[in-house]
Amino acid sequence: MSIRIQPSSQVDESAELGDGTTVWDLAQVREDARLGRDCIVGRGAYVGPGVRIGDNVKLQNHALVYEPAVLGDGVFIGPAAVLTNDFYPRAVDPDGRLKRGGDWEAAGVVVDEGASLGARSVCVAGVRIGRWALVAAGAVVSRDVPDFALVAGVPARRIGWVGRAGVRLVEREGEPGVWQCPRTGALHDEKDGGLLERN
Repeated sequence: MSIRIQPSSQVDESAELGDGTTVWDLAQVREDARLGRDCIVGRGAYVGPGVRIGDNVKLQNHALVYEPAVLGDGVFIGPAAVLTNDFYPRAVDPDGRLKRGGDWEAAGVVVDEGASLGARSVCVAGVRIGRWALVAAGAVVSRDVPDFALVAGVPARRIGWVGRAGVRLVEREGEPGVWQCPRTGALHDEKDGGLLERN
């Protein structure tokens, strides 16, 4: 396999791209970013300095991943989704001087293995998206999302559970707290506000 970088994209020479990764037109991968194997960076997407991205990750067109975000293996970032990094965003300080890099502390978003962020969703600085969770299109995530949670709205709230296939789970009749994937048949147990896969 090989790395494929479109001529109109910008990939800093210090960035590391894994085998099989593709960077499409007008995308930008900044200094010291590290992407794993078989990733896709869509048209116009942005990967900030020092961002860490696992294997088999898809950043759709115009997704913005600001530093110091960390994305696990198999993560999907939908079109125009944004991972922010500033708790108190301001262009200037209280005296009106333009803020510079040293004037604030970046707080990255963490997206765990297999999770998906829908189109135009926004993850506020410092939140964690749990394993295999699904953030609906247009949602604004302002607090951590549990593993397998389906969240939607502004601000995002849990409206259900999803399995590894991304399909909404169904609670089994007569078995409260037992959830099943209609596509794969996989079972999950709800406990203490979270969801656990059965082996």
